[in-house]
Amino acid sequence: MYWSLAIPLTALSGAAVVAAADCTKEAFTDILKDHAEATINLVQAVPANGSFGDPGDVAFPTNATSLPPLCAVSLNIKSSDDSSYNFGLFLPDTTWNERFLATGNGGFGGGINWRDMGILAQYGFATMSTDTGHQSGPDDGSWGLNHPESIVDWAHRAMHGSVVLSKEIISAYYADSDGIKYSYYAGCSTGGRQGLKEVQMYPDSFDGISVGAPAWWTVHLAGNTLQQALYNRPESDPKHIDSSIFPAIVDEMTKQCDPQDGVTDGIVSDPFGCNFDYQALLCKPDSDSSKCLTPTQLTTLYKFYNPWIDTNETFVFPGIALGTDPSFALGPMLTGLGYGLFKYWVYNDTNWDYTKFSFSDVQFADTINPGGATADDFDMTPFMERGGKIIKYHGSADPLIPTASSIYFYKQVLQTLVPKGVNVDDFYRFFLIPGMNHCQSANVAPWYIASASQALPGTTNSVPGYEDADHDIILAMMKWVEQGEGPEQLIATKFVNDTPSEGVQSQRPLCPYPKQAQHTTGDPNEAGSWECKNLY
Repeated sequence: MYWSLAIPLTALSGAAVVAAADCTKEAFTDILKDHAEATINLVQAVPANGSFGDPGDVAFPTNATSLPPLCAVSLNIKSSDDSSYNFGLFLPDTTWNERFLATGNGGFGGGINWRDMGILAQYGFATMSTDTGHQSGPDDGSWGLNHPESIVDWAHRAMHGSVVLSKEIISAYYADSDGIKYSYYAGCSTGGRQGLKEVQMYPDSFDGISVGAPAWWTVHLAGNTLQQALYNRPESDPKHIDSSIFPAIVDEMTKQCDPQDGVTDGIVSDPFGCNFDYQALLCKPDSDSSKCLTPTQLTTLYKFYNPWIDTNETFVFPGIALGTDPSFALGPMLTGLGYGLFKYWVYNDTNWDYTKFSFSDVQFADTINPGGATADDFDMTPFMERGGKIIKYHGSADPLIPTASSIYFYKQVLQTLVPKGVNVDDFYRFFLIPGMNHCQSANVAPWYIASASQALPGTTNSVPGYEDADHDIILAMMKWVEQGEGPEQLIATKFVNDTPSEGVQSQRPLCPYPKQAQHTTGDPNEAGSWECKNLY
């Protein structure tokens, strides 16, 4: 089904020409005359098919390309006596759809996400991204050492301040229009957390949000990432599993768990429903030791794929889903996404010894909740009551943020709101994407839904050949907000070699949790051969 908004300005084309202010520093100086905290970094007119970005941006070094003609703006905002943040805007010249869309970041990284801004500007949105107050890669939290105000910026202040000022700038820049009709958000990972946190704290910021794999439980996620790494360390310990065995582990999980959806195709559709026999990986006298595990190693593996339960049976964090490659957490490279929060933000001690980490460190960090980043206000009725909509998604093979953390969040919202008589499905729908890794990509499974953090070669935006609300999560979000029709399913696409010009390899419906796609009849590579069903 192809869909376009039944309103004068469409998301994809045919937008009415709205007169904009001049794309000059002088024009924006006038717009910002009442904002002493704001400093203009740059104002630059970008021609049709132009590109724009910052090659020095550590987190987002890739330019936005094939842009429509637009005005690129960057501002610096003083947020405290010793902190500030930057944000960027793309303001389309003639294709503005009278809508605003903000996008997010990844990990502890700091940078303006010009690439995603450019992709989303192709729909006609005026787009925004903030660097959250620093420049760094996603696994580098050292910038927060003894800088609590910078952590607050990263946690929520930079996003909210950027949203508020962006709306004011956009309304002034397109002064001859009727202003911003709808405001949206799209982000994944830390970007997913940012979206949830913003609507929890400021329900009026957005009309709809699309959030993927949200890193919402900041302290516990970091603790779990470090704890998982320590399961497999030190390398000299008999419990250690060499990374050369990881493919055999994934193959055995796929072998056991794949057939349960009725089709054996290399995709584990329901890792949480798989009754996996760990003992199948035990070495026998005649086994190839490069493809099997000792009993001690099997214990390490079991811990990794199961929830972390600690003192007094306290649930700390879920394990990684069955079928997920363990290389990220159990491999030889130790990520700063685990120890960095404790070393730089909690203890402010560059000599902190991560090898002595324990649950007590999580308990202590919870009392600090650095920056107030955790997005755990499960009573989201203020956002619901103003008509806000949430579409959340998470890949079932995510090696960075355990998929079950999104299930846990969803169930916490249900437990909070259902006793109040709220039908959560009216404003919040959650989609698992079988086989997808962190935010994007899959070896075999259909995964592409044109969400934030997803990009394909030769594609400017949306899903080539399927630019509609059934296949494109951005359009699905808009349709739900603006026409009141929530998605009953989303159709994910896998292009041959993840290259649209080579054609479609397979498509499959994604279902609102807890429904799952069940094969009914016909070619399993066709979306119509599957149906979203409850399993009970």
